[in-house]
Amino acid sequence: MKKFLDAKTAKGWYRTGYVADKPNDKRIYLFCKRVFDVVVSSIFLILIAPVLILCAIAIKLDSPGPVLFVQQRTGLGGHRFKIYKLRTMKQNAEELKLKYAHLNTLTWPDFKIPNDPRITRLGLFFRKTSLDELPQFFNVIKGDMSLVGPRPTSFSSSTYELWHTIRLECKPGITGLWQVSGRNDIDFDDRVRLDVAYMKNMSFWLDLKIMLRTFTAVIRKEGE
Repeated sequence: MKKFLDAKTAKGWYRTGYVADKPNDKRIYLFCKRVFDVVVSSIFLILIAPVLILCAIAIKLDSPGPVLFVQQRTGLGGHRFKIYKLRTMKQNAEELKLKYAHLNTLTWPDFKIPNDPRITRLGLFFRKTSLDELPQFFNVIKGDMSLVGPRPTSFSSSTYELWHTIRLECKPGITGLWQVSGRNDIDFDDRVRLDVAYMKNMSFWLDLKIMLRTFTAVIRKEGE
């Protein structure tokens, strides 16, 4: 017996596909998920090591500043951790954020500028190809993140409304349901609704479907 995995957003119902209508043993699932995360991330990092080295050299040649962008994010249980990404913005991006605040197209606490002038030429390519996300596999090995889960926010859980906090009951992921939903412009409330839909139907097969959709999106260069 199967059912649709649906999520209600401000723009209407979003139908993601079929999931098995069977209860999961969460403990077994979470254990297998963690083993899968560590094994896949370790193998993947070994394979892409030359790519990371080339990216690091390219960043240093393209613009002044560090290779890595390190930022505090909110994870499981509201725990704050350092997330790693390849730097895609100018070194003074945070200062410029105030200058371009009036161009923000999303509601607080989200922030997004169309054709963001803070992004470097190389950074634009990295975002399109999702190369900037590669260092997050180190976060997965450390245990801060999973391959699949709600996207960790840069703002702390104290900013959340009460119903938002349910997303903190799951380890954040490199990719997730809303990232592959084709709706990157939705606000935080709608993203939480998609996160909750994922959490209510968590399974190994759903994770595989999301990873497959993510791989397809990366190949098509549907990054941010």
